[in-house]
Amino acid sequence: MPRLTEPDFTLLRDALGPLRDREQVAQRLLESSLKHSFDPETELDWAAPFEDGKWFWPPELVSLYDTPLWHRMSEEQRQDLARHEAASLASLGIWFEIILMQLLVRHIYDKPLTSDHVRYALTEIADECRHSMMFARLITRGGSPAYPVPRVYHQLGRVLKTVSTTPGSFAATLLGEEILDWMQRLTFPDERVQPLVRGVTRIHVVEEARHVRYAREELRRQMITAPRWEREFTRLSCGEAARVFSTCFVNPAVYDHVGLDRRQAVAQVRASGHRREVMRTGAGRLTDFLDDIGVLRGAGRRLWRSSGLLA
Repeated sequence: MPRLTEPDFTLLRDALGPLRDREQVAQRLLESSLKHSFDPETELDWAAPFEDGKWFWPPELVSLYDTPLWHRMSEEQRQDLARHEAASLASLGIWFEIILMQLLVRHIYDKPLTSDHVRYALTEIADECRHSMMFARLITRGGSPAYPVPRVYHQLGRVLKTVSTTPGSFAATLLGEEILDWMQRLTFPDERVQPLVRGVTRIHVVEEARHVRYAREELRRQMITAPRWEREFTRLSCGEAARVFSTCFVNPAVYDHVGLDRRQAVAQVRASGHRREVMRTGAGRLTDFLDDIGVLRGAGRRLWRSSGLLA
């Protein structure tokens, strides 16, 4: 039978210190949700024309930035690539959020249904529904195609949703949220970027901060209380998720749509020291956290290194 009462997590601690009470964390997050939640349909001006000369993504975050190919591209072509890469990232975000919503539903299935912990999970699911619709509308409004992940990874997502452990689910949540969050924190205050894109990223950053807190606190609890096999499986599945995430981060089809040779572009991105630094810096806060709580060990750590997200 599932256990519907919760242990006292305040009696436990990890390398980061004592664990916080699950209900108190949820109460604070619910209070924040009441004060700082947005409806993108009414919050953003979807009908406003785009501004000439402004980017859809900061140029320094575009995959080819500072490569030989970048230096040969016209400014118009660079901005067009940024527009397509923004659509690619939004598509990836929708894919991840649909997976995460299902993982959250699985997490709360056996939890006390009147608890604040469950209530906040349902609040987060509602946030993610709005985010997915917001990203989809941004893709359409920007005039780019959607960029689904390759079919093999789409099917791997089905496997993840079926076999993921609870700590694995929250590790995947953080992977899908924290790197994009770092990039979006650079995007929404950047006046070079289109106002609509800045508005979308501002909403996402504000609301995702709560999601990250919820996932971090729960992952800490799980890495202490889960059985050893589950912790080991989480290390492996998290490493594999990092590899898939880095592979899918920018769909190579974006290069075709701006008139570039796909093989040449992909090769230059892989050889780019700037791009490698961007991805590792974006993942740095997350990898430090995962290392502290014992996720980055053994074969899982080697997978993280192969992903390019960990030095």
